Amino acid sequence: MDLKEVRELIKLVTERGITEFEIEREGFRLRIARPSESPAPSLPSAPVIMQTPVTAAPEALQLAPSAPQPVPAPIATLAAAPEPELRIIKSPIVGTFYRSPSPTSEPFIKLGDQVENETVICIIEAMKLMNEIHAEAVGEIAKIFVENGQPVEYGQPLFGIKA
Repeated sequence: MDLKEVRELIKLVTERGITEFEIEREGFRLRIARPSESPAPSLPSAPVIMQTPVTAAPEALQLAPSAPQPVPAPIATLAAAPEPELRIIKSPIVGTFYRSPSPTSEPFIKLGDQVENETVICIIEAMKLMNEIHAEAVGEIAKIFVENGQPVEYGQPLFGIKA
């Protein structure tokens, strides 16, 4: 079953006013459901077997819902809006953010600390490797956007530096 056939099924379900449709074949299952505007009798829930060969991966076929699904906002957009005069230091990799070299050590930097280009400001652990992150700017730490031990995404704001 390819994407064209899935689209035809969705069109057919919509045109006929069917609120729920399910097909299962060789361990692959596709379910199309849409909200009904009025209570209508439903078709029997027995799966329909189609005779066409599967040409697309099952994961690809399940990506065709009848109604758009809400997409959660990325973590980076959930952080407070940075102040315009701050230089934002963003995560260069995906991993786990640590403010200190070990759980019992003091943090590399605190709010109000002065940093230089080569100052180590945090560590991001990725695949069991500890990657030191440098300030790459001169100024004062004015904002810390991430808590210790939190996962971070590529490009996510970590620190705000006031020049």
